[in-house]
Amino acid sequence: ADPSLAETVVRHFLDLYAYERGWRLLAAYEPSAVEFLNELRGQLFQVPTIESVANLLRARRFVILQGAPGTGKTRLAGLVKEKAFKDRGSTIQFHPSVTYEDFVIGLSPDPTMGQLRFDVRPGALLEAVDSASKEDFILVIDEINRADLGKVLGEAIYLFEAGEVGGAHPREVRLPHKIKGKATLQLPEGLYVLGTMNTADRSISSLDLAIRRRFAFVTVPPDRAAIERNAPREALAFFDELADVFVEHAPEESLDLLPGQAYFLAKDFDEFRPRVKYELIPLLDDYLRQGLLGPATAELQAVRDRFEDTVS
Repeated sequence: ADPSLAETVVRHFLDLYAYERGWRLLAAYEPSAVEFLNELRGQLFQVPTIESVANLLRARRFVILQGAPGTGKTRLAGLVKEKAFKDRGSTIQFHPSVTYEDFVIGLSPDPTMGQLRFDVRPGALLEAVDSASKEDFILVIDEINRADLGKVLGEAIYLFEAGEVGGAHPREVRLPHKIKGKATLQLPEGLYVLGTMNTADRSISSLDLAIRRRFAFVTVPPDRAAIERNAPREALAFFDELADVFVEHAPEESLDLLPGQAYFLAKDFDEFRPRVKYELIPLLDDYLRQGLLGPATAELQAVRDRFEDTVS
């Protein structure tokens, strides 16, 4: 019904076919084909906004931002705390040494008058609960999957059920020690938890299903627009070439490994060159050593070698 639209569709279909075949286009038609491909690349990854994450938090209460290194998960979590919660919140970073005593409740030694006694010490969760009883409060847990969550949360995992926080019959658990005269714990309606999780580190065990089902997950992909705005054209070309390998040749689950925009941001090529040489290429080498891209290993190796030749 619309000949001009039909012509556009056919032309772009041929642009894609030529791209897949590696054909070189006539100079007169190359700019429009490149523009079309870049528009597609710009729409490939939908980057979550502060507002969308905040809205999900309000609805689901417990949320995890997941993605590859350099996609800005920690920065986004910080912006949600700052903008959506007016900086009413706290941040804790998990690692293998974090314990139940650090996060929920524990005992700490208090030498007094030459004698050793122990005081009950609230962890990050209890401190957040106390703050959230007065007004809305967000607890940001960075690198949430780097700790043994089963041990860190203990019986408190029972409380992480979004639909049963607050209300007439809120969930409650008994604590191993009394604190401020109370031996039980409830999560107040004003408490929200936002975690971040690196999906590229295969040395970290994934969340078990009992914990996973209590959180909503938001994937944070690389932000191509940020590279386009804040990096030289060579950086954007590098990102596009690398993204094409992941999208065209790698298994779908490997998209979680595509390096984020932080590896490409630079004010000029002189600043970008050492970032590629000392940050991006070592990351790609690690992927190659572990064989994480499966059938796309040869394509990734070729791109990696081209990057090295360009910046050396």
